[in-house]
Amino acid sequence: MPKCTVNGKQIEVKPGTSIIEAFKEAGENIAHYCWHPGLSVAGVCRLCMVEIEGNPRLQIACNTMVQEGMVVSNQSDKVKDAVRWGLDFHLINHPLDCPICDQAGECGLQEQYMEFGKYEPEMAERKVKKRKVVDLGPKVVLDSERCILCSRCVRFTDEVTKTRELGIFNRGDRSEIGTFKDRPLDNNYSLNTVDICPVGALTSRDFRFRQRVWYLKNKETICTGCSTGCNVKAYYNEDGLFRVKPVHNEDINGYWMCDEGRDIYKFANPEFRLKTARKGTQDHWDDINVVEAAKSVGSIVKTSVDTDGAGSVAVVLTGQHSNEEYDAILEWINGDLKVDQVYHWVNNPEKFDDFDGLLLRGDRNPNTKGLLERLDARKLNKTWQDFETKLKAGTVKVVIVVGPENPAVYSDMGEKVQLINGVDKVVWMSACPVGELNTMTGTTWQIPLKTFVEKPGTYVNFQGRAQTVKPVTFLVKQALSVVEAVQLMAGEASKVELVEPEHHPKKNYFVYSRGPL
Repeated sequence: MPKCTVNGKQIEVKPGTSIIEAFKEAGENIAHYCWHPGLSVAGVCRLCMVEIEGNPRLQIACNTMVQEGMVVSNQSDKVKDAVRWGLDFHLINHPLDCPICDQAGECGLQEQYMEFGKYEPEMAERKVKKRKVVDLGPKVVLDSERCILCSRCVRFTDEVTKTRELGIFNRGDRSEIGTFKDRPLDNNYSLNTVDICPVGALTSRDFRFRQRVWYLKNKETICTGCSTGCNVKAYYNEDGLFRVKPVHNEDINGYWMCDEGRDIYKFANPEFRLKTARKGTQDHWDDINVVEAAKSVGSIVKTSVDTDGAGSVAVVLTGQHSNEEYDAILEWINGDLKVDQVYHWVNNPEKFDDFDGLLLRGDRNPNTKGLLERLDARKLNKTWQDFETKLKAGTVKVVIVVGPENPAVYSDMGEKVQLINGVDKVVWMSACPVGELNTMTGTTWQIPLKTFVEKPGTYVNFQGRAQTVKPVTFLVKQALSVVEAVQLMAGEASKVELVEPEHHPKKNYFVYSRGPL
């Protein structure tokens, strides 16, 4: 393990560690654009300049390995001057449109300029004006004049997706990023190029101009789009969620996530949610208080068990909820009420084992493994065929469905609703409204559920790796977690407290408080 000194700090690093990685480990700032820990070294931006004791020339930190006893610094006037001139070079043709740029607030160029730049530009020539608002593909937009040709996006499509849609075309100051004819940037990981673009040249069509980043808060959670369980950061304010971006976890998703996973925030926003409990049939629905609805459902289930036996009640579970939620409903329904008719709703069995070779899996549920572990532990191994047989026989009087949070990945929703249509009493718990329930002929209750960003919980991914998350924000007051719904059904109302949606400062209140100009 070689030892080195970085800006006066002595550290020990693994053999093969580059100087820029040593700076990161030492917690020292170092200017850089083209280097990314998940990509190969390009060494094209020339900003990570360092001075190595005993070496007469400055070196780039991204492509120089740490040697035993090396003393490195980027604090000398010689290094600062080199970085300053490097920044001047990158800004020769870069527009000064920071107030309108979608990257403002999280732009590497702004950050590096404030750290190492702050100079009077000496460029006398007119800027080369390149193309704006170039559609690289269905999800990514390029503003060519902001691009500094760091080549991160090109290397990403070469090395990670291996789709090679992007290239650097032309020469000299006419060089620009582009796609080949009839071959747009259209792979399921294309939005990672936006994440790694350090200057706002590549922007997401979905997020572009929808919010300024300084009006958003963020917290870490996991992606519930499939059984991989990518680590992500969710960005939100009082209007709801606006995007999710990947967080590095070497054991699960590395630095990346798929484009389909980035859509998971949409179904969690208030405009798509079931906001209150409902009771009725196809002819008439009444909005009711969620607490009262859950209590009455609990009484109906208990009465059915007491009157017609445990065989009169069946429960359908999806793989979209947390371990704690499965434990709660199974303890109540199987432990307390002795109901053993518990069934697993598999949404796309024919594609369940598919894998795209990077991250996306055919099992579009975050916790199938956690659910199956709990069913096995209680020996609840009833088949779906058994459920259909008992429905046809008319022995099931009450069905409780803990439906999907994300209805978009359950294409068989209508088929399943029709299957239980005709049962005397149906309790359907879900985060979003289910239009197919308007065909129900029996008495039906709809209980609004919280989404993955509104509740704590543990999810087990396809590897068997358990990940625990905390709530990010609260968006619908009357929504319950399955744990809370079960507590109400079991007569433990005192444990449940409805949470008001969060309100965060969205406007720039400093503008309003600074007085007349």
